[in-house]
Amino acid sequence: MYISDTLLKNKKILLGITGSISAYKSAELVRLFVKAGAQVRVVMSEASKKFITPLTMETLTQNRVLDIESESWADDNNHISIVKWADLYVIAPCSANTIAKLANALADNLLTQCALADPKIKLIAPAANTNMLNNPITKASLKMLAIANYEIVDTQVKELACKTEGDGALAEPINIFWRASRVLLREEFWMDRRVIVTGGGTIEKIDDVRYISNFSSGKMASSLATALYLKGADVNLIATRFESDIPENIHLIDVESSSEMYEYLTDSIRIAKKGKMSKPSIMHSDAMALIQKEPYLFMAAAVSDYIPAFAQNAKMKKSDIGERWELLLKQNIDILNNINKEGLKTVAFKAEMDTKTATKNASNIIDTKSVDAVCLNILQNSQSFGTVDNEIDFITASNISKLPRTDKLSLSFHILDMAKEL
Repeated sequence: MYISDTLLKNKKILLGITGSISAYKSAELVRLFVKAGAQVRVVMSEASKKFITPLTMETLTQNRVLDIESESWADDNNHISIVKWADLYVIAPCSANTIAKLANALADNLLTQCALADPKIKLIAPAANTNMLNNPITKASLKMLAIANYEIVDTQVKELACKTEGDGALAEPINIFWRASRVLLREEFWMDRRVIVTGGGTIEKIDDVRYISNFSSGKMASSLATALYLKGADVNLIATRFESDIPENIHLIDVESSSEMYEYLTDSIRIAKKGKMSKPSIMHSDAMALIQKEPYLFMAAAVSDYIPAFAQNAKMKKSDIGERWELLLKQNIDILNNINKEGLKTVAFKAEMDTKTATKNASNIIDTKSVDAVCLNILQNSQSFGTVDNEIDFITASNISKLPRTDKLSLSFHILDMAKEL
């Protein structure tokens, strides 16, 4: 997944590092934040310096590290001012010892003092031995933090520093990065809204070793799903291909054929329409009600127009086929036209090559297939697939907006801004 250097532009992140062997991964996390355009400062516990040096963090962030030796009340390098500066405080790794301190509002070092002084949402990524993590007091502490303005990035199961395999390893830096970015970028409109995205070119079986497909890479769908996740949506991505390193909290459904995609899409729409309720909103002075947010569908998949009329369950031999092979195809189901779109905001995607008729053909979909908008992608040739960047015409019944050529994740944010107005 390509991440632009403006994703976190103007965002300010304070990273806390505790005394855990996983502290070395903090360097990679800082690199991801800085590469995405964020300003990063670091606060280190004395125990963390056994595993990684302040010099490393200062080199990566180009900012002075906050520790016992550097704390100053002559500027903002102190535990009160630095949390006012930060948009988000991330503690990664967060040791079992620090988890217990945070849950009991202890502030016996600069890192925990920063946490106690920060009223905003904070993000922690635990790292501990399996038994330490599963200790009832640690588990109770995590539950306490979860209801006290902390969001928790789950640990992972792998070989730990103690040479045993179990739960307790620090989440991968890219997953901590995505969770932090979600906290910084989410919007009320998309938060807790169920959204379905389809992507990739469908794979239509000829026999057990051959198939019909197309050049669609699925990158646009993965980028859209990632943008939606970062905005706070509950995302379901149904695709034949996925980009690497997309957020792990996106619900992925790996499909191949158009019939399989249609089946899962139908089920996903039915579930989405049941609704994931938003937070209570005041309806009148003495009553509260739950409001269901209208779900969205972004149909970015390249579904085969034709499929083999008689798919075989074994490999057809060349000797049986002969010198010429006339493969009989039949018209495929039009998924977009056959799904139930009532109560669903639908954005279709249309790829065209003829610039003279492209806009007209895309606009026709709004009426013929009852969608709310169409994203028109004008292709040059087969090399247009799988690129890092793209440009889109966002078409509604009343307007055509030309979105600028940019990387696909940044373009996805532009598409979401347009989709909010539907």
